[in-house]
Amino acid sequence: MKLFANVLGAVLGLSLAGASQAGDGFDVVVLGARGGIEDGNLSAFMISPAGDNRAVTCDAGSLVNGLRVADGKGVFDAVEVPADSPYTRIGYVLTETIKGYLVSHAHMDHLAGIVIASPDDSKKPIYGLPSVTAAIQDTYFNWQAWPNFAFGGKAPQLKKYALTDLVPGQKRPLDGTAMEVTAFPLSHGGTESTAFLIERGDDALLCFGDTGPDEVEKSPRMRDIWAAVADRVKAGQLKAIIIEVSYTNSQPDEYLFGHLTPAWLQKSLAELEALAGAGSLKNLPVIVSHVKYSLKKGTQPTEAILGELEAGNALGLRYIMPEQGMSFRF
Repeated sequence: MKLFANVLGAVLGLSLAGASQAGDGFDVVVLGARGGIEDGNLSAFMISPAGDNRAVTCDAGSLVNGLRVADGKGVFDAVEVPADSPYTRIGYVLTETIKGYLVSHAHMDHLAGIVIASPDDSKKPIYGLPSVTAAIQDTYFNWQAWPNFAFGGKAPQLKKYALTDLVPGQKRPLDGTAMEVTAFPLSHGGTESTAFLIERGDDALLCFGDTGPDEVEKSPRMRDIWAAVADRVKAGQLKAIIIEVSYTNSQPDEYLFGHLTPAWLQKSLAELEALAGAGSLKNLPVIVSHVKYSLKKGTQPTEAILGELEAGNALGLRYIMPEQGMSFRF
């Protein structure tokens, strides 16, 4: 069963020439595109090998609403729900197609979808660094903020989600899928966040949680990740990067709160190119996540951020500003 139809690139006005053919690369569905206050559209990317319907999400700020929006845009038209299934198509994708969740950190805009969907979800793992799984257990699944759907913590344990610790820099399988993951710690304004290198064979996709620039965070975390993936870039095996840009370049460094601007992202990506070789990032897709929704008059910051990224695009990257419900194959 082929899950994703790659039909929404045209909506973006993007040429996907050179994108992977069926069985190559990854399918990505945007379940939540934004950061901050836009409830119902918060960081969540559903990722599976191209042509393989066994998926995980990178973060899960929004789940059910993201699935509804994507379904309304035809992304799941090819999903065949068995006649004996009690589920709608959205319910079937949530409970059967999504095999687990990668959670970068325990801020609400990155895991609220899991918490809200938990009563009707199926059993599956939640993957995270030990600091993240501990925060999920202690902060949410504690019978105060929410019933305990985990295996540990306060009784009774409802034993739906296996909180599964990832060892930094150590690859492990993503259960029930054909993919593997390696977690890399990030610095997010005093909170440990995570970047996930998702691999299937020789293909790789890198999905970042929230992160500040190394220079502002006084940390080498982003450079360490670039060093770890530089050989993948040289070999043309890194299919795409999903990374946050929360603010425009007008945001002062002291008010970044562990986030990036276009200028800081481009400075950091220049370090990756220096490690991987001149011209190695040309046409590499960079999906821009976590832009903060604004309540102020005027245009949303997505336009300004994309404009600043394009204006400073000396490396020839293919910047993509996604909207909820869009589908891509990389």
